[in-house]
Amino acid sequence: MKPFDNILFPVDFSLSCTAIAPYVKRAAEIFGAKVTLAHVFDLGSSGGLELYVRPLPEVLADHHTVARNQLSSFLVQEFPMAEHSRIVLSGDVATRLIELARTGGFDLIIMPTHASHFRSALLGSTTAKVLNGADCPVLTAQHAEMMVPRSLRHREWVCGIDLSPRSEWVLRFASNTAAAAGATLTAIHAIPIREVDGPIQLDLDQKANSSVASAVHLELDRLQKASGPGTQVRLALGPIREVLLEAARRRDADVLLIGREPQNTRSGRLRDFTYKIVRDSPCPVVSI
Repeated sequence: MKPFDNILFPVDFSLSCTAIAPYVKRAAEIFGAKVTLAHVFDLGSSGGLELYVRPLPEVLADHHTVARNQLSSFLVQEFPMAEHSRIVLSGDVATRLIELARTGGFDLIIMPTHASHFRSALLGSTTAKVLNGADCPVLTAQHAEMMVPRSLRHREWVCGIDLSPRSEWVLRFASNTAAAAGATLTAIHAIPIREVDGPIQLDLDQKANSSVASAVHLELDRLQKASGPGTQVRLALGPIREVLLEAARRRDADVLLIGREPQNTRSGRLRDFTYKIVRDSPCPVVSI
C-alpha cells in the first residue's frame, strides 16, 4: 500500500513555492501520488477598503477570478492542468488549508516556510499554524526565500522517536514510507542530559549508562522488531533537539521525520519543539 496517494501543495505564488515545486513533483513521482495545487486568498488581510464601496459578493467574485487566473498560469510546466487539480478558496489561509486537507482526502501536505531565523516569525507563520492543526503528515522545506530545496535522493532518512504510546505507530509509518522511497531509515532515541552544551553521543553503547540505557534498549529492540526489517534503531545521549539535528547532519539525511502529537493532547511545549526542529533542520522535515 502506498503511503501517500494525494498530496496537497498550498501555493501563494512566492519564490519559495516556485523553489519547492521540483521537490513536490519528485515526491509525487516517487510515491505515485496526485498533486493538487491550492491557493487561499484572505480579504481580511488586504485591508478591506473596497468592502466599504462595493458589495461583498461582488468583491469575492472579483478576487476569486483574479486568483483563479493566477493559479491557472502558475507552475503549468511542472504541474499540467490536465493532470493536476487546482483549487481556489477564500478565508483564513491556515484554517482553510487544514479544512481542505481533512475533507479532501489528502494524506500529505508539502509547503515551504517563509520565516526568518527568528522564532517569533516562525510561530506566526501560516506554515506553523498548519503544523499545529493538520491531521495528516506535513512536509516542510528550508525557509530561505531563494533556496532551492535539495533533490530527493532518498539515500538516508532519520526518524526521531520517544517511548510514548505513539512511538510504534510513528516508527511503522516512517519505516513503510522510507521503504516506498527506497531509503535507508535510522531511528534515533535520545536520552536527555541537563547540560545544554554537553557532548552529544550518537550510537550509544548498551553498556554505557547501564541502568538507563539497558532498559531503553529493551524497548527499542521491541520497537525495531515491530517496525519490520530494514530499520536501524539507535540510542543517543544529549538534548533531544540537538541530537536529532546532529544525527541528520552527520548522516547527510535527505529527510528528518518526527512525531507530532494531536493538537489537544498536550500543552504548547511539544508544538514549540516541532517549530524549532523545522526552523533549524538541515533537511526537509516530515512531522507525523
